[in-house]
Amino acid sequence: MNTNSFQLRHIGPRTKEQETMLKAIGVDSLDQLIYETIPDDIRLKEDLDLPNALSEYEYLNHINELGAKNKVYKSYIGLGYHEAILPSVIQRNILENPGWYTAYTPYQAEIAQGRLEALLNYQTMVCDLTGMEIANASLLDEATAAAEAMALLFDVRERAKKKAGAIKFFVSEEILPQTLSVLKTRAIPIGIELVVGNHEKFDFAEDYFGALLQYPGKYGQVTDYTDFVATANSRNIKVAVAADILSLALLKAPGEFGVDVVVGTTQRFGIPLGYGGPHAGYFATKEAYKRSIPGRIIGVTKDMNGDRALRMALQTREQHIKRERATSNICTAQVLLAVMAGMYAVYHGKDGIQFIANKVHTATMTLAAALNRLGFTQKNTTYFDTLLIEVEAEKLKPVAEANQINFNYIDKDHVSISLNETVSFKEINAIVDCFEQAFNIQDITITEFVTKDIIPANIKRNTSFLDNEVFNTYRSETDMMRYIKKLERKDLALNHSMISLGSCTMKLNAASEMLPLSNPQWGNIHPFVPINQAEGYQTVLQNLEHQLNVVTGFAATSLQPNSGAQGEFAGLMVIRAYHEANGESHRNICLIPASAHGTNPASAVMAGMKVVVTKTDEKGNIDVEDLRAKATKYSENLAALMVTYPSTHGVFEKAIQEITQIIHDNGGQVYMDGANMNAQVGLTNPATIGADVCHLNLHKTFAIPHGGGGPGVGPICVAPQLVPFLPTNPVITTGGEQAITAISAAPWGSALACLISYGYITMLGAEGLTNSTKIAILNANYMKERLQGHFNTLYTGEMGRAAHEMILDCREFKQKGIEVVDIAKRLMDYGFHAPTVSFPVAGTIMVEPTESESITELDRFCDALISIRQEIENATKEDGNNILKNAPHTLEMLTSDTWDLPYSRKEAAFPLEYITDNKFWPSVRRVDDAYGDRNLICSCNPIEDYMEAEA
Repeated sequence: MNTNSFQLRHIGPRTKEQETMLKAIGVDSLDQLIYETIPDDIRLKEDLDLPNALSEYEYLNHINELGAKNKVYKSYIGLGYHEAILPSVIQRNILENPGWYTAYTPYQAEIAQGRLEALLNYQTMVCDLTGMEIANASLLDEATAAAEAMALLFDVRERAKKKAGAIKFFVSEEILPQTLSVLKTRAIPIGIELVVGNHEKFDFAEDYFGALLQYPGKYGQVTDYTDFVATANSRNIKVAVAADILSLALLKAPGEFGVDVVVGTTQRFGIPLGYGGPHAGYFATKEAYKRSIPGRIIGVTKDMNGDRALRMALQTREQHIKRERATSNICTAQVLLAVMAGMYAVYHGKDGIQFIANKVHTATMTLAAALNRLGFTQKNTTYFDTLLIEVEAEKLKPVAEANQINFNYIDKDHVSISLNETVSFKEINAIVDCFEQAFNIQDITITEFVTKDIIPANIKRNTSFLDNEVFNTYRSETDMMRYIKKLERKDLALNHSMISLGSCTMKLNAASEMLPLSNPQWGNIHPFVPINQAEGYQTVLQNLEHQLNVVTGFAATSLQPNSGAQGEFAGLMVIRAYHEANGESHRNICLIPASAHGTNPASAVMAGMKVVVTKTDEKGNIDVEDLRAKATKYSENLAALMVTYPSTHGVFEKAIQEITQIIHDNGGQVYMDGANMNAQVGLTNPATIGADVCHLNLHKTFAIPHGGGGPGVGPICVAPQLVPFLPTNPVITTGGEQAITAISAAPWGSALACLISYGYITMLGAEGLTNSTKIAILNANYMKERLQGHFNTLYTGEMGRAAHEMILDCREFKQKGIEVVDIAKRLMDYGFHAPTVSFPVAGTIMVEPTESESITELDRFCDALISIRQEIENATKEDGNNILKNAPHTLEMLTSDTWDLPYSRKEAAFPLEYITDNKFWPSVRRVDDAYGDRNLICSCNPIEDYMEAEA
């Protein structure tokens, strides 16, 4: 056995096991199975042109050598990014713990109570600090959160504003530059007119529907917005504020101004800079807008016993329900990062957060006083952590960089300096030294902090926060470690069993891919440092872009989109820009098959396109003639087709090249959704099938962990004609010569997470990538055969094969009174997370085993489903008191003094022998979603609130 082979460790089935599986399927070889699965005319004729695979040992040496090329200077650039201290107890027990980072989105609440509690803590923290009534479970970053706020305020305009055609959105010139760029990207397609200016000179005209303010401003000025917001409210103009969350420990909460939305980032709550991400953006608003909040909200409900339980509330996956009527395409969050930020607040509590904020503010005042002594003018009248210094920047910069310090150089006469929680006397004196050296000024040494209070009473915080018990309990590392472990035990993750979610590709997240994330050489790089300070990052990101170009067959890649939905939007915006450059801006029709992901139509609408749905045939494939008819009908205005390949139904459609040619013949471009790329890599690619752009879910095919619902990374890869339009960034230039404005805040999106995919591809190489795809298809077809006769596979290819996933039809079980959700809940008793439920077809489950699972685990899962199938046979529609309807069964139930159910305790909890060796206990019984939505509670409220809700 070649112990140096990462491929050997990544792929589950051994060679002999593969032979057993092929025999069960009824083929002589793996190549025969692939031939019967993928149409021969789209098969790649040559191997992927990638370097030979590195072993795990070689890769870790390689990535450490690259990390050493990054220059980790002290960065006081600010602009929404600050060095933070990640408590070791959180780093070791969450960031580095597969029990947290390999979990899936908490759609199955009964086995996700730990994550849900951690996210409820996060929401409570955000509500407390912002002074708002309700918060979601995180967004992607501050800039996209601000864009979502703009879209929400546009959507909730009152009738009079809509009737008056109010489409203007005021943006303060104090806004962060990357936020403004993302706002421009989002505003134009949906018909919003941005007006940037000085908030003190704003005229509050009737044609404005909203405004966005920065608090503190981008260069540190803190403003009292009370009068602005009052006037805006009187003119029916809704106001959003982008706020630094740490500053809110000292500054008046935006909610007290009467604003409608508060957004920002929680990066400085212990999250590494990581060259721009991933970080958890936050979004808080009034309860009146609860049905319009983008993303996910965690809410409190009760289970079958009436006990408190948590679950995702309200519009969860609303884009899948509303489709082209959705106002947001957000399908993910930054759960792992939100959990870490929430735990930062749990560990430090109110007193700790105030101490950190005071430490930062005191250091800033001390620096201001020192620079004033040296003769430099500090221009902010009130500030929290950022000084605006009048100085000859070109003299200061080389000296500062020689001393390994970065400032924000605004223009030739101004520099801003943003301090953070790592700053002490040593760092303050190092900054002062730079000014002394650059301007040959007398040397002074700072030995005492300035404690003068410069924040005026009218903008000083005087309301309490983080008063809940959870923020006032876990002060010692022992207690904190046990609290984190307590929550982890309530969650089922990949470190317990297979998570076979169709379309979600829950594969191995290898330890060697993850280790570099803890290295400060990668973690402590600000996204706006000069390029020459990020040589290691630049090498990795350029290599990753090249690798993805090779895999997709395309010409260029943008890593900027920081989720799959962001990738969809970015791809469509690039297509939009291409048509505009050709003088065809009227092309705005987007064809989307009826079977598509719900994010597809939502993204198309966000990109300013009109959705036209095309039919699928009785086999679940795209109806080619209907597509042809609609492409012809709309040929003058056709912008794009959005297609998933293999299809959302898990099938390689033979007509795909004909389909893409129809679109091209009618003047459109083809966008391929990369959700199912795990069935393509090394065997076919988007360029070969005729696509022009695709997004890739690096958190699916390329092994970035789902983290309980994020981080996600969704880069786009494009054909040559679209390369000029790849997105840029206003601070660090990226993208093409005719680049669209920014898609997300950071130039390369969630750059730190990209290390994982770079490791995955580099350690697998061409052969390993291709074999991974083949085994993913093998595993799916083996499971299909094992389940034959128990569950019907809804769709297959022309030769009866599934791709890398399959849809099992459960609709017939309704005659027994069993719904597909009952199967999902019963699987928990068998120690498994359910496959994807009722998507893309209601009443079905979609199973995707990935290449990482061994035959032992596949068999265990199949045995569980077959056992459940027998339980379904024993059920009757008339008697709902059965083992499936009562599932899942908790430890409390099994150890209760009474047991009045018509089956044994053993049947409930240990239906198969393997379970006794590794039992996972759901921590609550089946949750009541409807009750939670009727009585919406989305924070750690006092017990009285629950009593009122019950009443």
